[in-house]
Amino acid sequence: MKVRLGAVSFLNTRPLIISLQREDAPFALSYAVPSVCAAELRAGRVDLGLIPSIEYARSPEPYCIVPGVSLACQGEVLSVRLFCQKEVGQLRRVALDQSSRASAVLLRVLLREKYQLDPEFVETAPDLELMLAQADAALLIGDPVFRFRQRQSLDLGLEWQELTGLPFVFAFWAGRPEALTAPLATALVRAKEEGLRRIPAIARDHARQQGGDCTFYQRYLEQHMRFELGEAELAGLREYYRLAHRHCLIEAVPELRFYELAAQ
Repeated sequence: MKVRLGAVSFLNTRPLIISLQREDAPFALSYAVPSVCAAELRAGRVDLGLIPSIEYARSPEPYCIVPGVSLACQGEVLSVRLFCQKEVGQLRRVALDQSSRASAVLLRVLLREKYQLDPEFVETAPDLELMLAQADAALLIGDPVFRFRQRQSLDLGLEWQELTGLPFVFAFWAGRPEALTAPLATALVRAKEEGLRRIPAIARDHARQQGGDCTFYQRYLEQHMRFELGEAELAGLREYYRLAHRHCLIEAVPELRFYELAAQ
């Protein structure tokens, strides 16, 4: 029986999953936005999910993380942005993309830590114009951001780097401890390595299917996204949890637990 993977349907996940779609792969993939992916894992409808990093801390039961694989950034990420109709210091109401979990908490932390702000937040569908019709600013994540990249906005990856000097980890593979054997965890690491080699083809395919600039998509994946989960990313993840706990956005800073990898 194949392991059920809950994957995210954005461009930035493609390097992690493209080689998992082969018929002979030991995984069965389903796709959703990040918030739904986390809910599917919690409900047991998938065995492993590419979940928002904050949902690892919120899970009522312990999860394990696949080592060495993440969706992260070091500085400008491009695809997680706060679009403002006022100066940041004047924000009173902010619309949050209901697809988001990690980025929504990141925004709350950034507004409190950097700007001493605690505005009202409201979750909405990811429609920028409708969001801005009811709020002073709107947090939008993922592929929908690309068409608005010329509009004035705050890049949350850059804001985090300016605050901490660290990478930010948006998501990673996680699940219950018994969900994954060492060989299967290793297969997910190798899938990432293969996917990174295929980024030019991924960018071309995305441009053909969705429109837009292939060169931009390739630059986004190669220069703005990071797919590692090394010491720098783990330091950024721990700082995120520390600040989320400081601001009472999670109940405790979680221990980081990892699946074992197969011996090389």
